[in-house]
Amino acid sequence: MLGEQIGEGNGKRSYRKVVSVEGGTFSVEVSFESTGKTLGVDSHEVGTYCSQPRADGSLYGEGHGVLLTGDGGVATWKGAGVGKILPTGAVSYRGAVYYSTAYAKWARLNTVAGVFEFEIDPEGNTHSKLWEWK
Repeated sequence: MLGEQIGEGNGKRSYRKVVSVEGGTFSVEVSFESTGKTLGVDSHEVGTYCSQPRADGSLYGEGHGVLLTGDGGVATWKGAGVGKILPTGAVSYRGAVYYSTAYAKWARLNTVAGVFEFEIDPEGNTHSKLWEWK
């Protein structure tokens, strides 16, 4: 069951690179940066994920990243999700993410499975939302 929304951010895709083209398929690495709030604290996020198409046309991706605060807080994350490319060229993902931090204001993240929505519009603008999975 979804719990409270614990994060939201807006940003920009900063990098895209084809990392393999084997056996008629491909893998793309994507990096992004965003700003927002995590557990009510202003945060800056930098993330990278690698995504591949599946036989049915959907996408599967795995990634990792870091959240930073203005007062020195740091949290790292790892996650995975499934997505689709929309007719407009936008990409939409849903998945789960797991955190590690020593930052007191985010200590709760160490015990949270986060469920996310991550959207990238055709111009590379990103929007994400994160909920606690209870």
